Order: sequence, then C-alpha cells, then structure tokens
Amino acid sequence: MALHFGCLPTELDEEQIKDYLYELQQRSKTPSETYFKHTVYGLRFMLKGEGLPYSHLHLPSIKRDKKLPTVLSQKEVWEMLKAATLLKHKMLIGLLYGCGLRCMEIRNIRLADMDFERRQLHIRQSRGRKDRMVPLSEHLIRGLKKYIAAEHPTGWLFTGSGNPQGQGFDGRYSQRGVQWAVKRIAKEAGITKEVCVHTLRHTYACHLLEAGMNIVTLKELMGHANIETTMEYLHICQLDDRRMFSPLDTLFDRCAPAVK
Repeated sequence: MALHFGCLPTELDEEQIKDYLYELQQRSKTPSETYFKHTVYGLRFMLKGEGLPYSHLHLPSIKRDKKLPTVLSQKEVWEMLKAATLLKHKMLIGLLYGCGLRCMEIRNIRLADMDFERRQLHIRQSRGRKDRMVPLSEHLIRGLKKYIAAEHPTGWLFTGSGNPQGQGFDGRYSQRGVQWAVKRIAKEAGITKEVCVHTLRHTYACHLLEAGMNIVTLKELMGHANIETTMEYLHICQLDDRRMFSPLDTLFDRCAPAVK
C-alpha cells in the first residue's frame, strides 16, 4: 500500500483504503480469501497499534464460484467396486459410498466403531467435533468380516502397512493414500468424470434422496450442521417431482413414428 500510494498507510483515509481493497478484487488474477484476510487484519492491527480508528475496516465480500459437485451413476459405482482388485480397496470404496464418509472419517475408523449386530458405524468426533451413527449395509458387513479375517487389523480398520506412501505417521492409511486409491480405481473402471474421495460422498447423498429418503434424515447421516448445506443436493438430484428432461425426448416420442 505504501508503494501504491507513495505514502505511509497510516496517512491514508478510509476511502483510499477501500479503493485499494476494491482494486485488489478487480485484478485479473483474483486473490484468495486467505490473502484478503491477511491484508485486512494486518491493516487493522497496524491502525490499532498506532492508536487510529479501525472499526470501519472489514473483510470485503468475495463471491465464490457456484459449482455443482460431480455425481456418479449406480453403474459407475458398481464398475469401481469391480475394478478394485484388492479387498482393502473394495472395502474402501464400499464404505465411502455406502456410508457417505469424508476422507478423514474413513481413516479414523477403528474396529470398535463397527457394530455388526446392530448394523451401524460409529463416526467419532468428525467435523464440528460431533459423533454420528450411520447404517452399515449387509453387503458391507460380509465384506468387512472377510477383510478383517484376512488382514487381521488390530486398531485402525485401514492401515498403510506395506505401502510407505500410504502410511501416516500413526500407522493409519494416509490421506494421500486414500485419494490415490480412489483416483486409480476410477481410472481403471473407465470413468471419465473427475473423481475424488468426496465424489463418493456426493453420490451417496444424491442416490439416497433419489431413493426417497427425506432431507432431514439425510442431513443427520451426512453430519451437516445446517439443512441449507444438504438442500444443495436438490439441484442435482433427479427426483420424480422435479425430474428434468429435454424437449427433444417428447418431440421424438410424438413425431418419430410418423417419420418415414
């Protein structure tokens, strides 16, 4: 700011500072939110230290790009399960999709968190320091029992043993290892969409809504703090009462038989 205005920042008035922040937003390469936070809070700290008023200096609003998440079809999820040759990876994909887990949540699963009798998975201290319970599919339970019998895990369900790149500092499957496995399996399954760990969580939410689950129940299963976050999935779900279609479909249905 000193270089821009040719004077000390403490000599600038309120409007000059606001003009400077506005100009930052208009530059061709938009700065990140973190950049703005450091700029604004740094200015506030400087003004406060000099005994000057600073209450007028607020973080400028930044419009975020509204991007819809990628969602897989049931066939694509099935192809990923078939493409996972290792039982460990098959269970990884099955839990991410079958329980709608975040990357950290699947890495934190311990053997004691799984209740096969009640068909429930206890997710502990996730985002917002909250616990929640999600249902376990019978198909997952059969696979998990087979995996446990074969791999003999003693603490964490998934470890990075035998793969230095996939092992975290405490022996758990690393975040990098989980992400690598999902991307590799998606590629081997022939999926051309951009797939990441969170894609399976988005797919879980959409498939449950399309199957008839109410949005309040889904909010609890997803561990969302606000219902507004869950409601964003309504924009991409193909629900019966808001299913979209192309006019070409009705055109061909009505006119194609008559065309010779």
